[in-house]
Amino acid sequence: MDLEKRPAPQHPAPQRPAPEGCLTVAIRIPVRIVVLVLVVPVRMVWDALVVVGRFLRDSVLRPLWRALVVWPLTALWRYVVVPLAKAVGWLGKVLLVIPLVWLYRYVLTPVGHGFAWVARGIVAGLEWVYARVLTPIGHGIVWLLKGVGAVLAWIFTPIGRAVAWCVGGIVWLAGTILNGVGVALYWIARILLVLPAVALWRWILAPVGRVLAVVGREVWDALGHAWRIAGHISLAVGRFLGTLFRWIFVEPVRWVYRTVLTPVGHVIRDVVLRPVAEAARSVGRITRAAIASARESVREARADFRRMLFGEPREREAVARREPTGADTRTLGSSTTALTKD
Repeated sequence: MDLEKRPAPQHPAPQRPAPEGCLTVAIRIPVRIVVLVLVVPVRMVWDALVVVGRFLRDSVLRPLWRALVVWPLTALWRYVVVPLAKAVGWLGKVLLVIPLVWLYRYVLTPVGHGFAWVARGIVAGLEWVYARVLTPIGHGIVWLLKGVGAVLAWIFTPIGRAVAWCVGGIVWLAGTILNGVGVALYWIARILLVLPAVALWRWILAPVGRVLAVVGREVWDALGHAWRIAGHISLAVGRFLGTLFRWIFVEPVRWVYRTVLTPVGHVIRDVVLRPVAEAARSVGRITRAAIASARESVREARADFRRMLFGEPREREAVARREPTGADTRTLGSSTTALTKD
């Protein structure tokens, strides 16, 4: 029942745009036409410069930056700065940190403890002096000053009241005079300055400012619309030029490569290059075999020449071996060992 009695939510009515004056409508169309004619070449040149700049950035400047700056700095950091910093850190630790830690631990800490003990003794002595000497003297001085202050207050109170009444009268008179002078100056300034300035603003500057604001707003809106329209036109021109370049240059080159150069290359590879490669490999094998044969012949001729000059080399004399050979080798199962000999 509560849901049925609840009123339906009311949606706010959509706000209608404020009606535009005849001056705005009269200025808008010529301004947009002129601005569009002026902005289209600028936008096309801008888009061309952006494309060239991106190409140069990605293809030239970024690799050049990496080659000339990033890689040298990385190598300098990795192979010079880091090892040098580690060496300096180790040297600083050995020459500064360890001696300073030793000095703090074994020299400054005992000296500090001694100074602290002496300072505690001095503070205790000063506290005793303050509590036993200075505090009673201070209480006596305060009691004396209270008495002097009471006497002076009993004497100077009537004089102070009279001086305060005279000063109050003088201040009231000066305030009244200044208030009258301020009111007079206010009305003089209002009549001579404020009212002419308000009239100038209301009847001259404000209408001129409204007209200039309308013109400026329309010029700004026209620039925005012209820039967007010029962007679409530049994009369409760029696509048209790209398509024209592709059909005039890229597609013919691709067709020539695919239908002419590729079959010719395959034919050259199968008919010329492979037989030439096989022949070259055969020649290489024959050449290597001939070189090996010639090397063996040279080796044999050198050996024959050495035998002719120095005779046959003597054979090495056989040296008696300590261990038996062949079937006479000693084993655990044979009876030739000292432990199993009968």
